[in-house]
Amino acid sequence: MMETPTSHYSRFAFYLALMLFSGREALAQIRYSVAEEVDDGTVVGNVAKDLGLDVTSLGDRRFRVVSGSEDSIFEVNQNSGALYVSNHIDREELCQGSGACRMEVKILVENPLEIHYIIVEITDINDNSPSFPAREQTFEIAEQTLPGKRFQLHTARDPDAGLNSIRTYTITSNEHFEVNIRQSDAGKVPFLVLKKSLDREQNNEHKLVMTAVDGGKPPRSGTLNVTITVLDSNDNRPIFSQEIYHLSIKENIPVGASVFRMNATDYDEGTNGEVEYTLGKTLWQKVYDIFELDKISGEITVKGVVDYEENNVYELDVEVSDKGTPPLMGECRLIIKVLDVNDNPPEIEVTSLSNTVPEDSKLGTVISLLSVKDKDFGVNGKIISSIINEVPFELKPSYKENTYSVVTKDVLDREVVSHYEITIKATDCGEPPLSTFKTLRIEISDVNDNSPHFKQNPLEFYLVENNAAGKSIFSVSASDNDLNDNAAISYHIMREGSQNDVMPSLNINSDNGQITALKSFD
Repeated sequence: MMETPTSHYSRFAFYLALMLFSGREALAQIRYSVAEEVDDGTVVGNVAKDLGLDVTSLGDRRFRVVSGSEDSIFEVNQNSGALYVSNHIDREELCQGSGACRMEVKILVENPLEIHYIIVEITDINDNSPSFPAREQTFEIAEQTLPGKRFQLHTARDPDAGLNSIRTYTITSNEHFEVNIRQSDAGKVPFLVLKKSLDREQNNEHKLVMTAVDGGKPPRSGTLNVTITVLDSNDNRPIFSQEIYHLSIKENIPVGASVFRMNATDYDEGTNGEVEYTLGKTLWQKVYDIFELDKISGEITVKGVVDYEENNVYELDVEVSDKGTPPLMGECRLIIKVLDVNDNPPEIEVTSLSNTVPEDSKLGTVISLLSVKDKDFGVNGKIISSIINEVPFELKPSYKENTYSVVTKDVLDREVVSHYEITIKATDCGEPPLSTFKTLRIEISDVNDNSPHFKQNPLEFYLVENNAAGKSIFSVSASDNDLNDNAAISYHIMREGSQNDVMPSLNINSDNGQITALKSFD
């Protein structure tokens, strides 16, 4: 600044001093102030005037600056007696810290010799922004940390002094953290304070910006990027997406086949989020025999035979546990419905009243009772039964489903067919259908429905005279189509009513039909 009536420099135009006279030497001290960063040539004050020196004699008296190392910053004008800035002034370079920055300038005049000490105070301007020792600062904070916990932040530095130095710290608006400032000898120290509990599963990282603001007008600021990584604690139990799962499998599913893959979610991380699966400890033993659960993958596979007819539904309690300390658990239920497959043929059960049937049985006579069943269900268990060969019998349905009577439907004649093999077929309605066959052997029992008959009738034979009495002269033979006793034949000579006088002289063996003469004929 040039020394003008409107100049902004402050001048202490009073003697702090003390005048010492020793021969022709004199000593005086004056105070001035000048702002840093002013232009070269800016007048600090009129030393000659303030010291009462004759301006016209300054040149002759060799009026000059002779102070130590600072003489390169200030010079005097021998024509006007003014002290002016001769080099760049940086207060922060000359004087570190926030205290007053005073430079001592030694002025020398001769004839007579006088030494004057000028104190120039370098006043601060807000030419520096606050700065942090690093651009970023990171913290790792466990999510179970209680609110109120403090974490020291980097302290910003502002070389400016007084009001131009750091006045406050602010941080990005958020719900979890705030900045607390502690005053120390070194200045204001910022702390990051947790004001609300953290939840890593909601947000595992918080990025904030802390700003250091000085008191200049206008203010300057500097920023620090603050990153908070939330460390996991085992505060989440593993969960399944459903409490109950329903699924269906076919009963012919092969051993080793995958049935279902359990999937539980644990929002923790690391070992706290690693899960293992197990089957419940109180399940029916058959469940453990048929199904197997991989504890790592959660895959359920078949390890035994699945038979709908043995059991058509299984309930599995599945537990999941994480690897935290202590571990947390979750559970669900898996209901497996077994679907019927047509893997069972019908079964035929016969209750025979007798294996023989009289040949004179009336039509509709019941000879056997029949029942059919199928272990399958639905259409797989629906049965159609029939007699598939040509026999004089048929199936007559009973009032009860799948029960029948085997009855005669035609006349029986043992002499024509002595026995029958009845083939019964039972077929279910599955896809593909399965069939079962059953054969009944029925013997037709004889009734005396046939008369004996001779091979020829009438019989003619010749008798030689003079035969020996009592000797066989002829034999007859008859047959009967009936069986056993009904076919046993007894022979007799019909004498009654016969007009043949020979007949009384003949005799017949009732068993074999041998005819003998009772006398000798002439």
